[in-house]
Amino acid sequence: MSCWPHTRYATILLIALSAAPAAAGEPGAAPQERAGRATAAPGPASRPGGLSAADEPPAPEPPEVITRDDRGHATIRAVRVAEPLKIDGRLDEEVYGAVSAVGDFIQQEPQAGEPETERTETWVLFDNENLYVSARLWDDHPERWVITEMRRDQGNIIQNENFSVTLDTFHDRRNGFLFQTTPLGAVRDGAFADEGNFNGNWNTVWAVKSGRFDGGWTVEMAIPFKSLRYRGAGPQVWGISFRRIVKWKNEVTYLTRVPPAYGNNGVFRMSVAGTLVGLETPGQSLNLELKPYLVSSVTTDRAAASPFSNRLSRSAGFDFKYGLTRGLIADATYNTDFAQVEEDVQQVNLTRFSLLFPEKRDFFLEGQGIFSFGGVGGGGQGGGVPGGGPNDVPVLFFSRRIGLSQGQAVPVVAGGRLAGTVGKFGVGALNIETDDQLSAGAVATNFSVIRLKRDVLRRSNIGVLATRRTPTVANNGSNVALGADANFAFFRDLTIHGYYARTQAPGASGNRSSYRGRFDYAGDRYGFQVDHILVGDRFTPEIGFVRRADFRRSTIAARFSPRLKSSRLIRKLNWNGSYDYITDGKRTRVENRQASANFRVDLHNSDEWVLDYTRDFEYLPKNFQIASNVLLPIGGYNYETVRTTYTFGQQHRIGGRLSVATGTFYEGHKQEVTFNAGRVKLSTRFNIEPGMTLDWIDLPQGRFTTNLITARGIFTPSARSLISSLFQYNQTDHTLSSSVRLRWEYTGGSELFVVYSDGRALSEANVPGLLNRSIAVKITRLVRF
Repeated sequence: MSCWPHTRYATILLIALSAAPAAAGEPGAAPQERAGRATAAPGPASRPGGLSAADEPPAPEPPEVITRDDRGHATIRAVRVAEPLKIDGRLDEEVYGAVSAVGDFIQQEPQAGEPETERTETWVLFDNENLYVSARLWDDHPERWVITEMRRDQGNIIQNENFSVTLDTFHDRRNGFLFQTTPLGAVRDGAFADEGNFNGNWNTVWAVKSGRFDGGWTVEMAIPFKSLRYRGAGPQVWGISFRRIVKWKNEVTYLTRVPPAYGNNGVFRMSVAGTLVGLETPGQSLNLELKPYLVSSVTTDRAAASPFSNRLSRSAGFDFKYGLTRGLIADATYNTDFAQVEEDVQQVNLTRFSLLFPEKRDFFLEGQGIFSFGGVGGGGQGGGVPGGGPNDVPVLFFSRRIGLSQGQAVPVVAGGRLAGTVGKFGVGALNIETDDQLSAGAVATNFSVIRLKRDVLRRSNIGVLATRRTPTVANNGSNVALGADANFAFFRDLTIHGYYARTQAPGASGNRSSYRGRFDYAGDRYGFQVDHILVGDRFTPEIGFVRRADFRRSTIAARFSPRLKSSRLIRKLNWNGSYDYITDGKRTRVENRQASANFRVDLHNSDEWVLDYTRDFEYLPKNFQIASNVLLPIGGYNYETVRTTYTFGQQHRIGGRLSVATGTFYEGHKQEVTFNAGRVKLSTRFNIEPGMTLDWIDLPQGRFTTNLITARGIFTPSARSLISSLFQYNQTDHTLSSSVRLRWEYTGGSELFVVYSDGRALSEANVPGLLNRSIAVKITRLVRF
């Protein structure tokens, strides 16, 4: 590979893809008007993903709304309504009496395959504008409900009483959208790819309200068709899944039979989801969105190369989104600003390698699943070691390389992105131009990414990914990365992943390649994994992330997880064992060995207790400055650690994960106490999330401690507004930081942000001195055409 095609060649390729003639039922096909009539599923020849009609129950005949088979599969019929529903959570419209409910959910936990113990009734309705999903959720003991979370898009919602619907709008049994709520009316939405690569930061416009009645709670959702991507206008066949979690008894139920081995990811496993028929989408609209913004800020930075105080800045820009087809979306951004992005939570790092922080900026989050490569997302998620060790898998495209340098923001001048589906292909392209930022050592740079994935078999895919950065970090020429990956899923529990990638940069020599192969059997009772990865000494994807270079790692792991059906306290036991063996790339030196054993007890009330033992060998190829006054010399070190962890579920007034560890460490000793994922419930709207990491290290070269204390305050006036504060004290860096953030979605997709943050350095007398401070106000407005 000697050169990279210019951006214009990539643009020509993408235009050709988007202009390809649409097949029957594909985006761009002529709309079919069949209002008021249920539509049967298409025949076997038109089913994507290799599915045939024999895999699903037949479409229900009106007035029936569901058919089931003896394998736990279900087909449900959507019903057209003459008038739009009023979304108030009351379920008092006549349609709820005239149309039968879909019910008889099936347990995933605790008794897989058994009927639900709390009755659930659901309806799927539609008109020319919206898809409506409603539910009546009966409950014998509402006084026991776990309801602690109202923040939008928070993963903690799953730790509350909650109801979810997932929609596989292309019926490819792989990808889709999630919509979730609770008795408090919390709002969570997201997009997922390949049955599990979940992007919880994907947001769209939709409405949801919850209500209560004597026997439980109710839900009404209205999801505009404009907020979804699907195969053109007219009759549709989609995949659909409902999940209900009764958290106070830790019961999980689904519309269809979902194996317990899938765990919380069962809601994304569209290969075992139901089928939705009878739905008809409206004719093609302009499908255009414009989101302008205004922002103003006042900033002080006394640590900059040229310190300044109270610098006033004002800016404006916009994001533009246009649907080339219902499944292929073009995005553009001008003068992009990220003033609303929440501050990163600090971490303690006692290793030689860099930490990976996740992407939080909206522009880079949408369509993230398409850009995932080799099991790792474009935001850096996924791809961990089977045995639970450090995540050494390279990220070929890591979007935080764009617009950030040396911890500072770099101006994004303009950019564009294309993401979506064309037939059985997933297509993604990105081109961003950033400006100079002398204080961050950044020069004007162009970033380009192209991704192409092809669905094969029923649940598998293959693809290629290419990136280009001009100029390089060293400001000389271009850095190019090119890779191919394959992800195969067989049966219910077996997956095989692999990739090969290579980079090119001016003057680079040595091994510029990386590859990986992974075999993973993840049954409910047994698990087994084998993983092998190589990262060359000159493998440098400069729009990616490489935690460590020049290594070869082999891993084997096994698990045994029996269920105790007769116990009223314990639900499941888990024994895990793994072995990691890491050498340099040429196998001339052993760099790490780790043998680990893990025992976990899952309780019926959702608490967990874990006991870990690890035995490590690490070779330091050069002196390692582990602390400001402690230098570890070159050589090999053996150490071992015992750790016990107890997780308190959200049903407790104080929840979180408390961990205590002790053991040897680099020929010395280390004790550690951590408390994370903490939550103190003061009311349903006000909570505090404390966290801490305390380390006491005693080495022959010296003693030191590392203390990191965090506290987040949360006040949620409503499901679409939030006031949060974050306080962080880092003893190692002698810093104190704080921030306060207001987020208010005042109308669908339009938001107001007010953000204050400061950083202070602590002197020897622990007197805080100001390093930086800023206050920003940003307002956005979404306009749909």
